[in-house]
Amino acid sequence: MFVGERMSHPVISVTPETSIHDALAMFKKEHIRRAPVIKNGKLVGIVSERDLLNASPSPVTSLSVWEMNYLLSKVTVNQVMSKKIKTVDFDTPIEEAARIMADSKIGGMPVMRAGKVAGMITETDLFKIFLELMGARTKAIRVTAAIDDMPGQLAKVTKAIAEAGGNFISFGMFSGDDPSTKVLTFKVAGIKKEDVKKSLEKVIKKFWDVRLS
Repeated sequence: MFVGERMSHPVISVTPETSIHDALAMFKKEHIRRAPVIKNGKLVGIVSERDLLNASPSPVTSLSVWEMNYLLSKVTVNQVMSKKIKTVDFDTPIEEAARIMADSKIGGMPVMRAGKVAGMITETDLFKIFLELMGARTKAIRVTAAIDDMPGQLAKVTKAIAEAGGNFISFGMFSGDDPSTKVLTFKVAGIKKEDVKKSLEKVIKKFWDVRLS
């Protein structure tokens, strides 16, 4: 799966000359929290809702509404945007984009294609992918269990479920506290809860949780 398949598009952008008042209004209308700043077709920065709000007068200010609106009309995106931009390409693997965002502690990045901004990949896009990977919207038997970190163990798990008549809805493998084991979290349909445990009792090292979810 690549970034281009899951990015938000078409691009909702602002120019450096956009006032923060107009930018905030657009953010609210479009339900977004960040936008690329584009000038003459070129990416020159990125601005977040936090950047815009931090540039706004404090709610406890003694200024009148008219004075605040006047000041806001004079402050532009160019004055508050970030010029240090992290981007990803259209064909970047989605997990690489997630790693960059997590390591950089940012909520979104512009997606580039042929030198142009093609879209935005955001934490919301990644959350949606996570929901799909974990089968969160499908009711089935959800299993969390530990297996030995050895070649062939996953094959034994999938074979046991298939032979019991189960069908995998989702499957994930994670690192555990014990380096000699891996933690599996998966969902299966077409099989009862008690049959799941019975079919895996010789394969699974420890069951953490088995439930209909």
